[in-house]
Amino acid sequence: MQSRKDLKRYNHRNNLYLIIAGIILILAVIFGVVLYNNHVASQKRAREFAVDHFNPNVTIYGVKVGNLTVNKATTKINTRANNMALLENGKVTIERDPDTTTIDADTVNTYFKEQHTSMPNKQGYTYDFKQLKAAAKKLKTISKAKITYQVAGKNYNLPAKKMVNQLTFKKGKYSFNNVENLTAKLNQIDKDVSTLHKSYTFAVPSNTKLNSNKITVKNQSYGWGVYIKKAQEAVEQAYLNQTKTIDGQDYIYGLGYSTYGLGYGKNNHGIGDNYVVVSLKKQEIWIVRKGKLAVHLTDVVTGTKDGGKGNRTPQGVWYIQDKQSPATLRGRNDDGSKYASKVQYWMPFTLSGCGLHDASWRTDWSKKAYLRGGSHGCVNIKPSEIKQVWHNVVKHEAVIVYN
Repeated sequence: MQSRKDLKRYNHRNNLYLIIAGIILILAVIFGVVLYNNHVASQKRAREFAVDHFNPNVTIYGVKVGNLTVNKATTKINTRANNMALLENGKVTIERDPDTTTIDADTVNTYFKEQHTSMPNKQGYTYDFKQLKAAAKKLKTISKAKITYQVAGKNYNLPAKKMVNQLTFKKGKYSFNNVENLTAKLNQIDKDVSTLHKSYTFAVPSNTKLNSNKITVKNQSYGWGVYIKKAQEAVEQAYLNQTKTIDGQDYIYGLGYSTYGLGYGKNNHGIGDNYVVVSLKKQEIWIVRKGKLAVHLTDVVTGTKDGGKGNRTPQGVWYIQDKQSPATLRGRNDDGSKYASKVQYWMPFTLSGCGLHDASWRTDWSKKAYLRGGSHGCVNIKPSEIKQVWHNVVKHEAVIVYN
């Protein structure tokens, strides 16, 4: 049986244990409360952080932007991301142009909204520069492209690998920065097929016989050439659109009143079956319609031969630029005085003012009238004969003037 002293000691020990247990419990509660409060605060901070910061594992255009704000992410991407696809001499690369803005804050904000969660998470988010990747793929296709340029019955191969020196994709568009090889090739094609200022043998009428007299003539305003700028633009667009062939007829030019080019695809050296022939030496004119002689006049008067070069009817192949009825011809006489001559029919064939017209004021229609008393360069036709000329001349048909 325990003594009172032992019992007292036992109770004292138990009370001490209870106090200690109570203290531990209190401390545990306090610690738990502190931990809870810290957790709540941490959660609050995390939620607040997630409001305007990317999740930790986010990559945009190859640049890590985890835990950054939209503005800071935008700056980092524009500083480090590739933003240009380049095709140069047949090789495609993806590079960075420091002078080109890669992305704007609105686009970055769009990606932010896609990955945003109320609390940060460690999930990975990757946003590729799809437009740039697609452009690089397209450039590789272009590098293998081969275009056939068809013009004047000939085919010319234009492989992009040799024609395109440099093609870039940036800021959402393709730019041909250097195509000097293509330009040189088109100039070569123009030299090969252009009919402007080209000389050739042509059979002109003699008396009433058609195509009986062969002469050498030279195209002046008549003819066509390759419009290099437009043709080059068409080829570049064909590379982008993966077009296989180009019709060169759509990209030609001409001289004089019409700038569209004349004679393309026509027979007879591009002259076709409708044309006018003027002989300065014979002072005669022939008009051919549909390959047959329609009009032959033996008493026309051309520009004054001995009155200075400015009064001579220019030789070469020109074309009927227009037809007017009636018309007033204006110019200056040799003494500098002005003249204004009314005519019933006017058919100009040079920009300098030479053309076919009636001349009611002329009295000398002899074969030698043009030597000293001819026109200022026009072909004078008797009023009684002008109508048949007017009705058989076609706008844009060739006018061949030879000696």
